[in-house]
Amino acid sequence: MSMNLNPRAAAARILQGVLGRGLPMDETPLARLDGRDRAFARALAVTTLRRLGQIDAIVTSFLEHPPRDAALMDMLRLGACQLLFLGTPPHAAVSATVDLAAKRSQKRLLNAVLRRIVRQGPGLAEAQDPARLNTPDWLWDSWRAAYGEDTCRLIAAQHLEVPPLDLTVKEGRQALADDLGGTWLATGSLRLAARGPVSRLPGYTEGDWWVQDAAAALPAKLLGDVGGRRVIDLCAAPGGKTAQLAAAGARVTAVDRAPKRLRRLEENLRRLALEATIVEADAARWLPPEPADAVLLDVPCSATGAIRRHPDIARLKTPAEVKVLAEVQDRLLIQALAMVKPGGVIVYCACSLEPEEGPDRISKLLGSGAPVERMPVSADEVGGLDRLLTAQGDLRTLPCHMDGGMDGFYAARLKRI
Repeated sequence: MSMNLNPRAAAARILQGVLGRGLPMDETPLARLDGRDRAFARALAVTTLRRLGQIDAIVTSFLEHPPRDAALMDMLRLGACQLLFLGTPPHAAVSATVDLAAKRSQKRLLNAVLRRIVRQGPGLAEAQDPARLNTPDWLWDSWRAAYGEDTCRLIAAQHLEVPPLDLTVKEGRQALADDLGGTWLATGSLRLAARGPVSRLPGYTEGDWWVQDAAAALPAKLLGDVGGRRVIDLCAAPGGKTAQLAAAGARVTAVDRAPKRLRRLEENLRRLALEATIVEADAARWLPPEPADAVLLDVPCSATGAIRRHPDIARLKTPAEVKVLAEVQDRLLIQALAMVKPGGVIVYCACSLEPEEGPDRISKLLGSGAPVERMPVSADEVGGLDRLLTAQGDLRTLPCHMDGGMDGFYAARLKRI
């Protein structure tokens, strides 16, 4: 398949990476595409992954058996996505998708199936259950057990919507809301509906704000007034929470073991004119020269809370990986305790909807006899939204919790005793 400056070919390459090789979307670069072509390639790949269950059900209904050639199946998926969900004119969607194929037999099959989708596809899509079809079984079962059938369905439905853009704005720059055309959320984030390159928005070059989902902005706030305090941000890159802490006056040490991600953190801090001490190290082994006042631990996790922005996650993660990550999270929690002084605060957080990566980890720690106690979060600390709190006083955001959605985050605040 040709991979010239063709947005459909680029989208096919992304699908091959995610579905065929198990690679995150962001590891398939679109650098050879510019402007509108780049945006279309990404929108096509993202929408295909977001609606994969629906698309596969319709495509396979027109086939005697799934094609052995995975690349051909991806072409069928991309054509169906354009016809059913992107509103591409049928002639353009069919002809451009057929052009992706190298073999005459592939072209004939593509043309025949896509023309049937033009005629019958919309009716089939109308009769589908999108929330259920587009959610892998293990995730559906996990969410239904944790949150109930109705909430599970609301979560899955929210994953099918295009998310807005949330910003964290520096203190004193709130007037930018008028220039950006945004809306302030109760939790303090600025939400934009506008699309387009982020770097062209007012205030970007000046470092007045940074992109950060409304839910992701909450854990750092649970540390309270950090002005002048020594705070360690573990697993810090790409640095949204580091920026929050530095902007609030904390003396931040940002720790991460990934050099590439740390370079991005450094670039973000330079643009924002903020300072932090940056340490390249494995957070599960590193210790500071002296105990800190507070630790923010944003653990590596399955990231199932971020599916609305990264639909490839639903196709890449597995229950086995959640189990392995839970063991990593336990080790990081124990290490974080050793980094904070008695009376200091630890905030544990994970952008995951899986209980195994959230409340189960805190329950295990508290039940182990570790020198730590839970510090419940109050509704006032999260914009008065008591639905964001669990019965135990932890933070639990769900994608369906806010108009326009928000990422799924869990956070618990602990005190070293």
